[in-house]
Amino acid sequence: MTASPPDRLSTNPKSPHYDEVLLTRGVGIRFNGKEKTNVEEYCVSEGWVRVAAGKTLDRKGNPLTIKLNGTVEPYFHDEKKAE
Repeated sequence: MTASPPDRLSTNPKSPHYDEVLLTRGVGIRFNGKEKTNVEEYCVSEGWVRVAAGKTLDRKGNPLTIKLNGTVEPYFHDEKKAE
């Protein structure tokens, strides 16, 4: 297992940044110092997250997302419990 979460990760299986093993391990996101539970995708180096825009869906049935810029801090859930 990796020591830290990757620079970029997505929950969408169609994305090239999708990694089922890491997602089953449990990755949490702190965005601008606050815990976010509705993150669809993130990128640490570029400083953004994509979050679902309510329950709205696009014409293909995927959730609409909003890109937010700020400080992104990913962590593994099992590491948070050890702190």
